[in-house]
Amino acid sequence: MASVVEPVPLLGLCDGELDPKRYRSSFRTNKVGGLPDWLPLIARPRPRCGLCGAPSALVAQVYCPLQAATYHRNLHLFACSRGTCSGRPESWTALRSQSLEAEVAAARGPRRAPPAATDWCEQADDWGVEEAQEETESSQTPSEDGEMLFSRNMQTLSLEEETDAHVFRPMFISVVEESELYEDEDDLEHAKELLREYERKQGAVTATEEGSDGCGAENYEKTRAKHGDAVFSRFMKSISWCPQQVLRYCRGGRPLFISSAPSSMAQAVPRCSSCGGSRTFELQLMPALVSLLQRTERAAGAELEFGTVLVYTCTSSCWTPASELAVEEFCFVQADPDQQLFQ
Repeated sequence: MASVVEPVPLLGLCDGELDPKRYRSSFRTNKVGGLPDWLPLIARPRPRCGLCGAPSALVAQVYCPLQAATYHRNLHLFACSRGTCSGRPESWTALRSQSLEAEVAAARGPRRAPPAATDWCEQADDWGVEEAQEETESSQTPSEDGEMLFSRNMQTLSLEEETDAHVFRPMFISVVEESELYEDEDDLEHAKELLREYERKQGAVTATEEGSDGCGAENYEKTRAKHGDAVFSRFMKSISWCPQQVLRYCRGGRPLFISSAPSSMAQAVPRCSSCGGSRTFELQLMPALVSLLQRTERAAGAELEFGTVLVYTCTSSCWTPASELAVEEFCFVQADPDQQLFQ
Protein backbone atom coordinates (compact mmCIF):
# COMPACT_ATOMS: atom_id res chain seq x y z
CA MET A 1 0.00 0.00 0.00
CA ALA A 2 1.48 3.34 -1.07
CA SER A 3 2.35 5.74 1.74
CA VAL A 4 0.78 9.18 1.85
CA VAL A 5 3.26 11.95 1.02
CA GLU A 6 3.04 14.87 3.44
CA PRO A 7 2.84 18.30 1.74
CA VAL A 8 5.96 20.43 2.13
CA PRO A 9 5.22 23.50 4.27
CA LEU A 10 5.94 26.87 2.67
CA LEU A 11 6.95 29.71 4.96
CA GLY A 12 6.00 33.32 4.28
CA LEU A 13 8.49 36.02 5.31
CA CYS A 14 7.97 39.78 5.28
CA ASP A 15 10.17 41.16 2.52
CA GLY A 16 10.12 44.92 2.82
CA GLU A 17 7.53 47.66 2.68
CA LEU A 18 5.19 47.83 -0.29
CA ASP A 19 5.29 51.53 -1.08
CA PRO A 20 2.15 52.31 -3.15
CA LYS A 21 3.96 55.29 -4.66
CA ARG A 22 6.59 52.96 -6.17
CA TYR A 23 4.78 49.64 -6.62
CA ARG A 24 1.34 48.70 -7.88
CA SER A 25 0.00 45.56 -6.29
CA SER A 26 -2.51 43.24 -7.95
CA PHE A 27 -4.37 40.07 -7.06
CA ARG A 28 -1.12 38.18 -7.75
CA THR A 29 0.71 40.08 -5.02
CA ASN A 30 1.27 38.31 -1.71
CA LYS A 31 1.26 40.90 1.01
CA VAL A 32 0.53 41.90 4.58
CA GLY A 33 -1.79 44.83 5.19
CA GLY A 34 -2.72 47.56 2.73
CA LEU A 35 -5.95 47.38 0.76
CA PRO A 36 -7.22 44.18 -0.88
CA ASP A 37 -6.66 43.55 -4.59
CA TRP A 38 -9.57 41.58 -6.01
CA LEU A 39 -9.77 39.53 -9.18
CA PRO A 40 -11.30 41.72 -11.92
CA LEU A 41 -14.57 39.75 -12.06
CA ILE A 42 -15.11 39.46 -8.30
CA ALA A 43 -17.62 41.77 -6.65
CA ARG A 44 -15.67 43.73 -4.04
CA PRO A 45 -16.89 42.56 -0.62
CA ARG A 46 -16.62 44.78 2.47
CA PRO A 47 -16.12 42.48 5.47
CA ARG A 48 -17.22 43.71 8.86
CA CYS A 49 -16.48 42.52 12.37
CA GLY A 50 -18.95 39.92 13.61
CA LEU A 51 -18.83 41.48 17.07
CA CYS A 52 -18.94 45.27 16.72
CA GLY A 53 -19.89 45.65 13.05
CA ALA A 54 -16.92 47.90 12.23
CA PRO A 55 -15.18 47.53 8.83
CA SER A 56 -12.43 44.92 8.99
CA ALA A 57 -8.82 45.59 8.04
CA LEU A 58 -6.90 43.46 5.56
CA VAL A 59 -4.29 41.41 7.42
CA ALA A 60 -2.97 39.23 4.59
CA GLN A 61 -3.54 38.60 0.88
CA VAL A 62 -2.30 35.33 -0.65
CA TYR A 63 -2.30 34.32 -4.31
CA CYS A 64 -2.72 30.53 -4.18
CA PRO A 65 -3.79 28.75 -7.38
CA LEU A 66 -3.97 24.98 -6.99
CA GLN A 67 -1.86 22.45 -8.81
CA ALA A 68 -2.67 22.13 -12.52
CA ALA A 69 -5.54 24.60 -12.13
CA THR A 70 -6.81 26.76 -14.98
CA TYR A 71 -8.07 29.46 -12.67
CA HIS A 72 -6.61 32.16 -10.48
CA ARG A 73 -7.26 31.84 -6.76
CA ASN A 74 -6.93 34.23 -3.81
CA LEU A 75 -7.33 34.14 -0.06
CA HIS A 76 -7.93 37.41 1.79
CA LEU A 77 -7.80 37.49 5.58
CA PHE A 78 -9.49 40.35 7.44
CA ALA A 79 -9.75 41.19 11.14
CA CYS A 80 -11.19 43.84 13.40
CA SER A 81 -8.38 45.84 14.99
CA ARG A 82 -10.40 47.20 17.90
CA GLY A 83 -9.01 46.16 21.25
CA THR A 84 -12.32 44.80 22.51
CA CYS A 85 -12.59 42.45 19.53
CA SER A 86 -8.95 41.56 18.87
CA GLY A 87 -8.15 37.88 19.18
CA ARG A 88 -11.75 36.64 19.09
CA PRO A 89 -12.73 34.35 16.20
CA GLU A 90 -15.90 36.32 15.40
CA SER A 91 -13.73 39.30 14.48
CA TRP A 92 -11.93 37.39 11.67
CA THR A 93 -13.05 36.80 8.08
CA ALA A 94 -11.37 34.63 5.43
CA LEU A 95 -12.57 35.03 1.83
CA ARG A 96 -11.68 32.78 -1.11
CA SER A 97 -12.14 34.02 -4.68
CA GLN A 98 -11.49 32.32 -8.01
CA SER A 99 -11.72 33.16 -11.71
CA LEU A 100 -10.80 31.30 -14.87
CA GLU A 101 -7.61 32.53 -16.51
CA ALA A 102 -9.46 33.07 -19.79
CA GLU A 103 -12.11 35.21 -18.08
CA VAL A 104 -9.51 37.35 -16.33
CA ALA A 105 -7.55 37.76 -19.57
CA ALA A 106 -10.71 38.87 -21.38
CA ALA A 107 -11.57 41.35 -18.63
CA ARG A 108 -8.08 42.86 -18.77
CA GLY A 109 -8.20 43.39 -22.51
CA PRO A 110 -5.46 42.79 -25.15
CA ARG A 111 -1.96 42.42 -23.74
CA ARG A 112 0.90 39.95 -23.78
CA ALA A 113 -0.11 36.39 -22.96
CA PRO A 114 -0.29 36.03 -19.18
CA PRO A 115 1.62 33.20 -17.51
CA ALA A 116 -0.40 30.20 -16.40
CA ALA A 117 -1.52 30.17 -12.79
CA THR A 118 1.48 28.67 -11.03
CA ASP A 119 0.82 25.51 -9.06
CA TRP A 120 2.93 26.61 -6.10
CA CYS A 121 0.44 25.24 -3.60
CA GLU A 122 1.78 21.74 -4.07
CA GLN A 123 5.54 21.71 -4.60
CA ALA A 124 5.68 24.85 -6.74
CA ASP A 125 8.62 27.25 -6.51
CA ASP A 126 7.14 30.58 -5.46
CA TRP A 127 4.09 32.67 -4.71
CA GLY A 128 4.16 34.76 -7.86
CA VAL A 129 7.28 36.72 -6.85
CA GLU A 130 8.56 36.84 -10.43
CA GLU A 131 5.17 38.07 -11.60
CA ALA A 132 5.24 40.83 -8.98
CA GLN A 133 8.68 41.86 -10.21
CA GLU A 134 7.39 42.04 -13.77
CA GLU A 135 4.50 44.22 -12.61
CA THR A 136 6.94 46.53 -10.83
CA GLU A 137 9.01 46.90 -13.99
CA SER A 138 5.91 47.59 -16.09
CA SER A 139 4.86 50.31 -13.66
CA GLN A 140 7.85 52.33 -14.80
CA THR A 141 6.42 52.63 -18.31
CA PRO A 142 3.72 55.08 -19.42
CA SER A 143 1.25 52.31 -20.27
CA GLU A 144 -1.04 50.75 -17.68
CA ASP A 145 -2.91 47.50 -18.30
CA GLY A 146 -6.55 47.01 -17.36
CA GLU A 147 -5.83 44.85 -14.35
CA MET A 148 -3.59 47.44 -12.69
CA LEU A 149 -5.97 50.29 -13.45
CA PHE A 150 -8.83 48.27 -11.98
CA SER A 151 -6.83 47.57 -8.83
CA ARG A 152 -5.85 51.20 -8.38
CA ASN A 153 -9.43 52.43 -8.94
CA MET A 154 -10.77 49.94 -6.42
CA GLN A 155 -8.24 51.09 -3.83
CA THR A 156 -9.30 54.71 -4.40
CA LEU A 157 -12.95 53.76 -3.94
CA SER A 158 -12.08 51.85 -0.78
CA LEU A 159 -10.48 54.90 0.77
CA GLU A 160 -13.41 57.11 -0.15
CA GLU A 161 -16.16 54.73 0.98
CA GLU A 162 -14.57 53.19 4.07
CA THR A 163 -12.73 56.05 5.70
CA ASP A 164 -13.36 54.53 9.12
CA ALA A 165 -11.61 51.26 8.24
CA HIS A 166 -8.15 50.68 9.67
CA VAL A 167 -5.32 50.03 7.22
CA PHE A 168 -2.13 48.24 8.18
CA ARG A 169 1.08 49.30 6.49
CA PRO A 170 1.55 47.01 3.44
CA MET A 171 4.56 44.70 3.18
CA PHE A 172 5.60 42.13 0.59
CA ILE A 173 5.56 38.44 1.50
CA SER A 174 8.30 36.23 0.08
CA VAL A 175 8.37 32.45 0.41
CA VAL A 176 10.79 29.65 1.19
CA GLU A 177 10.25 25.92 1.53
CA GLU A 178 10.75 24.82 5.11
CA SER A 179 13.01 22.01 3.91
CA GLU A 180 15.35 24.56 2.31
CA LEU A 181 16.27 25.86 5.75
CA TYR A 182 18.35 22.75 6.33
CA GLU A 183 19.38 21.34 2.96
CA ASP A 184 21.97 18.87 4.24
CA GLU A 185 22.46 16.57 7.22
CA ASP A 186 24.73 19.04 9.01
CA ASP A 187 22.05 21.71 8.95
CA LEU A 188 19.44 19.23 10.09
CA GLU A 189 21.64 18.09 12.96
CA HIS A 190 22.24 21.72 13.90
CA ALA A 191 18.48 22.31 13.96
CA LYS A 192 18.02 19.31 16.25
CA GLU A 193 20.74 20.60 18.55
CA LEU A 194 18.94 23.94 18.78
CA LEU A 195 15.79 22.13 19.81
CA ARG A 196 17.67 20.11 22.44
CA GLU A 197 19.24 23.31 23.77
CA TYR A 198 15.80 24.92 23.97
CA GLU A 199 14.51 21.95 25.98
CA ARG A 200 17.50 22.15 28.33
CA LYS A 201 16.96 25.87 28.92
CA GLN A 202 13.28 25.33 29.61
CA GLY A 203 14.20 22.65 32.13
CA ALA A 204 16.80 24.89 33.77
CA VAL A 205 14.32 27.76 34.11
CA THR A 206 11.78 25.47 35.73
CA ALA A 207 14.38 24.00 38.11
CA THR A 208 15.60 27.47 39.13
CA GLU A 209 12.09 28.68 39.86
CA GLU A 210 11.29 25.53 41.78
CA GLY A 211 14.24 25.96 44.16
CA SER A 212 14.19 29.75 44.50
CA ASP A 213 11.86 29.80 47.52
CA GLY A 214 9.59 27.61 49.55
CA CYS A 215 6.85 27.58 46.93
CA GLY A 216 8.53 25.50 44.25
CA ALA A 217 5.47 23.48 43.33
CA GLU A 218 3.34 26.61 43.05
CA ASN A 219 5.91 28.35 40.83
CA TYR A 220 6.15 25.27 38.65
CA GLU A 221 2.40 25.26 38.13
CA LYS A 222 2.44 28.98 37.32
CA THR A 223 5.18 28.38 34.75
CA ARG A 224 3.13 25.66 33.11
CA ALA A 225 0.04 27.86 33.15
CA LYS A 226 1.95 30.75 31.61
CA HIS A 227 3.65 28.85 28.85
CA GLY A 228 0.92 26.32 28.16
CA ASP A 229 1.30 22.57 27.98
CA ALA A 230 3.39 20.36 25.73
CA VAL A 231 1.51 21.72 22.71
CA PHE A 232 3.08 25.14 23.16
CA SER A 233 6.53 23.59 23.62
CA ARG A 234 6.16 21.67 20.36
CA PHE A 235 5.01 24.83 18.62
CA MET A 236 8.08 26.74 19.79
CA LYS A 237 10.40 23.94 18.76
CA SER A 238 8.79 23.68 15.33
CA ILE A 239 9.32 27.37 14.51
CA SER A 240 12.70 27.78 16.23
CA TRP A 241 14.62 27.30 12.96
CA CYS A 242 12.72 30.21 11.38
CA PRO A 243 10.99 32.25 14.10
CA GLN A 244 10.49 35.22 11.73
CA GLN A 245 7.92 33.35 9.62
CA VAL A 246 4.66 35.29 9.43
CA LEU A 247 2.66 32.76 7.43
CA ARG A 248 2.78 29.00 7.08
CA TYR A 249 1.15 27.41 4.02
CA CYS A 250 0.53 23.66 3.82
CA ARG A 251 -2.78 22.83 2.15
CA GLY A 252 -3.94 19.40 3.22
CA GLY A 253 -1.13 19.20 5.78
CA ARG A 254 -1.01 19.47 9.53
CA PRO A 255 -1.33 22.83 11.27
CA LEU A 256 0.80 23.90 14.22
CA PHE A 257 -1.34 24.54 17.28
CA ILE A 258 -0.01 27.01 19.82
CA SER A 259 -2.28 25.69 22.58
CA SER A 260 -4.54 22.72 23.12
CA ALA A 261 -7.09 22.30 20.34
CA PRO A 262 -10.46 20.51 20.38
CA SER A 263 -10.08 16.74 20.56
CA SER A 264 -11.70 16.48 17.14
CA MET A 265 -10.89 19.34 14.79
CA ALA A 266 -12.93 17.59 12.10
CA GLN A 267 -16.03 18.27 14.21
CA ALA A 268 -14.92 21.76 15.25
CA VAL A 269 -14.44 22.89 11.64
CA PRO A 270 -17.82 23.49 9.97
CA ARG A 271 -18.54 22.18 6.49
CA CYS A 272 -18.24 24.43 3.46
CA SER A 273 -21.04 27.00 3.46
CA SER A 274 -21.19 26.88 -0.33
CA CYS A 275 -21.23 23.19 -1.27
CA GLY A 276 -21.63 21.47 2.09
CA GLY A 277 -18.41 19.50 1.62
CA SER A 278 -15.56 19.08 4.07
CA ARG A 279 -12.86 21.65 4.72
CA THR A 280 -9.11 21.12 4.92
CA PHE A 281 -6.33 23.09 6.57
CA GLU A 282 -4.63 25.50 4.15
CA LEU A 283 -2.59 28.13 5.98
CA GLN A 284 -2.00 29.87 9.27
CA LEU A 285 -0.77 33.26 10.41
CA MET A 286 2.13 33.13 12.85
CA PRO A 287 2.96 35.11 16.03
CA ALA A 288 5.82 37.05 14.40
CA LEU A 289 3.27 38.86 12.25
CA VAL A 290 1.76 40.69 15.23
CA SER A 291 4.69 43.05 15.75
CA LEU A 292 4.92 43.74 12.00
CA LEU A 293 1.34 44.95 11.65
CA GLN A 294 2.33 48.58 11.68
CA ARG A 295 -0.44 51.13 11.79
CA THR A 296 -0.82 53.77 9.13
CA GLU A 297 -1.86 57.30 10.09
CA ARG A 298 -5.40 56.37 9.16
CA ALA A 299 -5.32 53.58 11.75
CA ALA A 300 -3.98 55.52 14.71
CA GLY A 301 -5.94 53.44 17.21
CA ALA A 302 -5.57 50.03 15.61
CA GLU A 303 -4.23 47.08 17.55
CA LEU A 304 -4.29 43.38 16.80
CA GLU A 305 -3.12 40.45 18.88
CA PHE A 306 -3.27 36.70 18.31
CA GLY A 307 -1.20 33.58 18.77
CA THR A 308 -1.99 31.85 15.51
CA VAL A 309 -4.90 31.98 13.06
CA LEU A 310 -5.63 28.75 11.20
CA VAL A 311 -7.58 28.94 7.95
CA TYR A 312 -9.57 25.95 6.70
CA THR A 313 -10.93 26.00 3.15
CA CYS A 314 -13.24 23.85 1.06
CA THR A 315 -11.43 20.59 0.24
CA SER A 316 -12.70 20.68 -3.34
CA SER A 317 -12.21 24.47 -3.58
CA CYS A 318 -15.77 24.65 -4.91
CA TRP A 319 -16.88 27.56 -7.04
CA THR A 320 -19.24 28.46 -9.83
CA PRO A 321 -17.61 29.63 -13.09
CA ALA A 322 -18.30 33.31 -13.77
CA SER A 323 -19.41 33.79 -10.17
CA GLU A 324 -18.76 37.28 -8.82
CA LEU A 325 -19.00 36.29 -5.18
CA ALA A 326 -16.15 35.34 -2.86
CA VAL A 327 -16.69 32.32 -0.59
CA GLU A 328 -16.25 32.75 3.15
CA GLU A 329 -14.02 30.14 4.76
CA PHE A 330 -13.35 29.19 8.38
CA CYS A 331 -10.85 30.80 10.78
CA PHE A 332 -9.77 29.07 13.98
CA VAL A 333 -8.07 31.58 16.30
CA GLN A 334 -5.77 30.72 19.19
CA ALA A 335 -4.39 33.30 21.61
CA ASP A 336 -0.69 33.49 22.41
CA PRO A 337 0.01 31.88 25.83
CA ASP A 338 2.88 34.29 26.36
CA GLN A 339 2.84 37.29 24.01
CA GLN A 340 6.11 38.58 25.48
CA LEU A 341 8.05 35.83 23.73
CA PHE A 342 7.37 37.50 20.39
CA GLN A 343 8.03 41.14 21.22
